[in-house]
Amino acid sequence: MKVRVSAVQYRLEDIGSFEEFAAQATHYVRNASEYGVQMLLFPEFLTTQLLSIGDEQGRPLGIGRLPEFTERYEQLFQGLAAEYGMHIVGGTHVVRSDDGKLRNTAYLFYPDGGIRTQAKLHLTPTEVEEWNMAPGDGLEVFETPFGTIAMLTCYDIEFPEIVRMARAKGADVIYCPSCTDDRHGFYRVRYCAHARAVENQVYIVTTGTTGSLRRVDFMRANYGQAAVLTPNDIPFPPRGILCEGDDNQDMLIVADLDLQLLEDVRRAGSVTTWRDRRTDLYPDWF
Repeated sequence: MKVRVSAVQYRLEDIGSFEEFAAQATHYVRNASEYGVQMLLFPEFLTTQLLSIGDEQGRPLGIGRLPEFTERYEQLFQGLAAEYGMHIVGGTHVVRSDDGKLRNTAYLFYPDGGIRTQAKLHLTPTEVEEWNMAPGDGLEVFETPFGTIAMLTCYDIEFPEIVRMARAKGADVIYCPSCTDDRHGFYRVRYCAHARAVENQVYIVTTGTTGSLRRVDFMRANYGQAAVLTPNDIPFPPRGILCEGDDNQDMLIVADLDLQLLEDVRRAGSVTTWRDRRTDLYPDWF
C-alpha cells in the first residue's frame, strides 16, 4: 500500500480575524491537493495564531480563550477534508475537557466528516507552569484507508515507550505535529524522531511552526522544519530522510510512503529491531 503525505511548515503571524486564519489554512490544503496528497499534517499550536486577534480593547487573548474557537476550527477543517477528499491531521488545538482542564489536542479529520482526537501525553514546563494544561490519559491509534496511524505531539516523541506502544497497537506511521522556539528544542524532537523510526521500523511525519506571533506570550519565536523520516535500512535513504523542507520557510513537503517496505524490513532487513525487541524484559504495555 502506498500513500502520498504532506507536511506544512506553517508560518505564524499576527492576524485580525478568524477569516484570515481560515484563508491561510485553506491555502495550504489547496496547495497540497494540487499534488494529489492523501494525508496532510499541520503543526502543533497553529491555532495560537487566533490569540493575536485580541479582545474588544485590542489586547491579545490568553491561552484560556482558545477553546472558544473550537467549533469554528472543527467546522473549517471538516469542510476542507470533505471538499478536497483528504485526511488532515489539523495540528493541535487547545480544548477544554469535560473536567474543565485545558488539553493540547491533536485532531484527525476524515473526508466523511469524522473527527478523532489525541491529547498530548507529555507536557513541557511551559505548558504546565505558564498555561496550566493537563496531559492526556491514554494512547489511541486510528484506522485510515492508508493504514493505521498514531498522533504523538512534539515532546511525546522524546519518550520511546509511547511510540513502542503505538507500534504494538499496529501503527505504521506516526504523525508528529511540533512547535519549538529554538534550534535546541527543534533538534531534540528531530533526533528523537529519527531514533523512534529506527527502533520501531515505522515512518515518522513531522513538522513545526515558523514565523512569530509578536503579541502572544511564549509564541514570539519559532524554529521549524518538516520531514518524512524512515528506518535506516535498504531500500530507504541511507540517512533515513525521505524528504525535508528548508528551515523556517513558509512551505510544504510531499512524499510517497510505501507501507509494504516496512513489512519487508521488519521481516528481513539488515537488522530487525521490531522483531528482536525483548518483550520478556520490557513488554509492550498498553
